[in-house]
Amino acid sequence: MLSFKWKHLKQSIILMAARWYLAYAVSYRDIGELMAERGVTVDHSTVNRWVIEYAPQLENEFRKKHKSQVGCSWCMDETYVKIKGQWNYLYRAVDKEGKTVDFYFSKNRDRSAAEAFFTKAIGDNMLPEKVFIDKSGANKAALDSLNIQLALLFMMTGICLPILLRPIKYLNNLIEQDHRAIKKIINPMKGFKSFSAAKATIAGIELHYMLRKGQYAETANIPVYEQFYALAA
Repeated sequence: MLSFKWKHLKQSIILMAARWYLAYAVSYRDIGELMAERGVTVDHSTVNRWVIEYAPQLENEFRKKHKSQVGCSWCMDETYVKIKGQWNYLYRAVDKEGKTVDFYFSKNRDRSAAEAFFTKAIGDNMLPEKVFIDKSGANKAALDSLNIQLALLFMMTGICLPILLRPIKYLNNLIEQDHRAIKKIINPMKGFKSFSAAKATIAGIELHYMLRKGQYAETANIPVYEQFYALAA
């Protein structure tokens, strides 16, 4: 359960401001103006602190307790996010129905980052049967390494679980299209000031996008904003 102890405003106000920022292409100053229309005075820097504090906690609550299962055929790719003029990398995957499998934010674009993404994704989801990627050598190397580990597991247990790798760019269009919804929210932010702030904010953006995709288990006909607020209950 999230703690709102010692906050000067009500939990409902804090969550509403955070959700607006994570759901729509607006700035922190825009949120301040919207709040003022509702009779609430709050500085944009305060909204920033709320997002950084609560967005990762809400996403973790969703991931651990409420996220519905995804399919076993994944499309994986990375996109770019700028921090103080430097490119960082957001690794993402969706299943064939477009549901978000997982995401991982990294300072580097290399084999280690790709392996970290797959470790996180597989740890929170089932092992995929096949993965579509572009022709990135780093992503292929990460999957090759994972398949070596699975081959060793087969030798020890007799359980055969190889992942079929499909490095065909046109088959990976689904994830490239999916990036657009995330970048639509990120781009108006005009760059982040720190890696930690970017990581926390992206977790919240990804969370809200998954809610919009209907990935909150057993929430038929419940509005997205209620699903978001319920995570803090």
